[in-house]
Amino acid sequence: MTNNQINEVEKKYSIQFTPEHREFLEILHTIDRKEIIENKDEWGDEINEYPFFYNWLEDHEEIKQKLNWPYETIHRDVVGRNGVWLKSWGKKPDSEEEKTKIFTDWYNHSPTLLPLTSHRFIISNSNLKYRPILSIWGSDIIIYGWSLRTYLLNELNYHLDIWTEEYDEEDQQSYSVLNEEAKKIHDDDYKFDSNKKIPYWEELILLWNTGWKSFGLEFPGQTDSTVYPVMKTYIPDDSESNQKVFNDFKNP
Repeated sequence: MTNNQINEVEKKYSIQFTPEHREFLEILHTIDRKEIIENKDEWGDEINEYPFFYNWLEDHEEIKQKLNWPYETIHRDVVGRNGVWLKSWGKKPDSEEEKTKIFTDWYNHSPTLLPLTSHRFIISNSNLKYRPILSIWGSDIIIYGWSLRTYLLNELNYHLDIWTEEYDEEDQQSYSVLNEEAKKIHDDDYKFDSNKKIPYWEELILLWNTGWKSFGLEFPGQTDSTVYPVMKTYIPDDSESNQKVFNDFKNP
């Protein structure tokens, strides 16, 4: 994309790309083929094609849908069976309308998320020191890379020559593992750093135990023998501590 095209897209969608995102769009932007996703279940096989990286000049419907994806899917977890509720939101109201109002206000103040591909989003706030890429599936959110470089290695790892074979003496077989350079890039990116702060989103990421590794942390209870499949950061006094479940949002 040219600078003028990027500027026009920003006006069209009322968004603002970060410097590294603009550079990404100028160099790669998108791929001229679709990603094929094959789903198999007891009812048969289903094959679908999806944009690999969204084409901001052509994929208007997909982009509009994905710009709303974080709000819509997280909102379902807030008012639906998962009953997600953050401590910073205060006392949990009874009515769905009030829950929606509080969540919407929180969401509108949070850093903007821009889609890259599937349910991956980059935090679009140039004032932040770290602007990671988030993988969002409802309220279950992990960091897919603290930089675009690491994100691309994670997203495209099976398409890149960054693997090596390692023989396991105990299992008596070989496994594919990241080569030393790629592993170092990945491990360095996910090291704990007290400066890795994400306004608003950080509290939600830590709601699930899967998000703690994103910050180089261990979730509470990881070192004992108790199984913690999902952990809430806050349980209102009048609410039951029900385990959350993964939602099927019918999207890749």
